[in-house]
Amino acid sequence: MPVRPRSSRAAALLLAAAVAVTTAAGTASALARSPRPAAPAALDGVWRMDGYGTVAVVEDGGRKLRTYETTAVSCLPGALTAARTDPSGPFRQDGEAALTVTPQGRDTARLAFGDNVGHRTLHRIPALPSGCGNAPAPDPGADPRKVFDTFWQTYAENYPFFAARHVDWNAVRDRYRPRVTAATGKPELFRILSDMIRPLYDGHTGLVDPDDPGGFFGGHRQDTVIPDATARARIDKAVAGSVTKAGAGSTGVQRSWAGGQITYAELPGRTGFLRITSFLHYGQGNDYEADKAALHAALDEVFTAARTTGPDALRGLVLDLRLNGGGSDRLALDVAERLTARPYTAYLKHARNDARDARRFTPAEPIRVTPHDGPVYTGPLTVLTGRLTMSAGETLTQALLQRGPKPTLIGENTQGLFSDRLMRTLPNGWQFWLPNEEFLSAKDGRTTYDGTGIAPGVRTTVFTDEDLTTGKDPALTKALELLRSGRR
Repeated sequence: MPVRPRSSRAAALLLAAAVAVTTAAGTASALARSPRPAAPAALDGVWRMDGYGTVAVVEDGGRKLRTYETTAVSCLPGALTAARTDPSGPFRQDGEAALTVTPQGRDTARLAFGDNVGHRTLHRIPALPSGCGNAPAPDPGADPRKVFDTFWQTYAENYPFFAARHVDWNAVRDRYRPRVTAATGKPELFRILSDMIRPLYDGHTGLVDPDDPGGFFGGHRQDTVIPDATARARIDKAVAGSVTKAGAGSTGVQRSWAGGQITYAELPGRTGFLRITSFLHYGQGNDYEADKAALHAALDEVFTAARTTGPDALRGLVLDLRLNGGGSDRLALDVAERLTARPYTAYLKHARNDARDARRFTPAEPIRVTPHDGPVYTGPLTVLTGRLTMSAGETLTQALLQRGPKPTLIGENTQGLFSDRLMRTLPNGWQFWLPNEEFLSAKDGRTTYDGTGIAPGVRTTVFTDEDLTTGKDPALTKALELLRSGRR
C-alpha cells in the first residue's frame, strides 16, 4: 500500500528498482550460459545501468559498491551503499537482502537484489558522468529551483505513463516553474511538487520531507480511499466474522502468522481460506530474510501433504488479497510457487530506457514461477481482489492468471500499480518515488494493467460501508458458491 517508505529496507527495496536484478527463479538457464565469473577486482570501475538513471561504482577489489542518481541536470549520491567482507560473496547493506554482481564479460555485468525479481544490466564506462565526481550531499538549504528541476527531470526521463494518464509533463513544467524562485519557502515548494504529480493519480508516486512529520504526499487512484488504522481494523474484523460465519459447524483449524498478516481457516467441504494482507513486515527482524522465513513457515503449515494430496486434500482454496498493499515481488512469487506443479512464465518485465522517448524500454524479461520443492496445491482456486489489492498483491494476481487450472478472480479491479518504485533523493534531502517499469502479460507480451488494474471474472462489491455494517461479504460468498458447485 502506498504509505510512507521505511527508512531502512524500504530505501533498499525501492531502490531495488535502480539496482535489483536477476533472481534464481527467472534466470537459472541464462546464468548457466554466462561466462565464468571474473576475479572480484575485475569488477572495480564505473558502470552505467540500462534504464533507471543510475550509475554504480565498484571499488576496493570488488568489496564496496555505491551508486549515483543521475539526470541530464543532476547527479546526487545514491541511497545504496553496500559492502562485502568475502570478495566472492554477496554485497550487503544494513542486513538487507543480498545484492550480487555477476560479470557477463569484461564490460558488462548483472546486478541481483534478493528480494526482487528481474535483472538490471550494467555497462562499464570510462569515468563518472560530468557533475558526479564532486556531487554534493543533499543540503536542506539547496536552491529551490535546483530541487524543482531535478524533480521534473527525473519524471521526464523515467515515468512511462504520461500519455496513458493524459498528463502533458512539459505543460506541467511551464505552469509551475515560474512559481519557484530562490526565495521559495519549503511549505510552498512541497505544495508545488505535490500538485505537479497529483493529477497522475498513481499510487506509486509520492514525496516526503523526512524532517517534517506532516511532509508527506502519496498518490492514489481517484476512486480509492486509503484506509487508516481504524478502517483497516474494521475491515479485518468484518473478514474474520465472515470466515467464522462461513465455517459454522466446522471443526477445521484457524491459524494466523506474522501479526495477523497471514491467516488460514479451514471451512466446510474441505475448502481452505488463505488471507495475506502484505508481503513485508513479517519478521521480528523487520528485514527481507526475516520476512521470507516467516512467510515460508506459514506456507509450510498451510500447504501440508495431507491438504494437497490424498483423500483428505482440499477441494478448493480461496486466496484473499483484497487488503494486500504489496511489498516484495519475490515473496509474492513464493506464494504462486505453492499453487502449481508445473513451471510457467508469470509475466514479463521491462523498464523505460530512453530519456527522450517514453515508448522505448529495456528488453522484456520473462519472470518465471517454479514449483515449490515440497507439497503444492493444484486444485480449484478463487482469488478475491479489490482496489486495495496493490503492487506485489497485484503481481501475485497477475502471476496466477497463467496458472493451470486458471483461477477465478472475484471482487473489483485491482489498483493498477505494478512497477517497482524508483526511490530518489532531491538536492534538499527530500525523498520522492515514481514507477518506471511495465509488467507485461505473459500471454501476449504487450498488455499491461497499469492504471486500470486487473479486472475480476466475477464482479462483487468489496468492503462497502453497508457490507461492513451488515456483516455481508459478497466476494467470499460467491467464491464458496463457485468452489462448492464445481464451477471455476
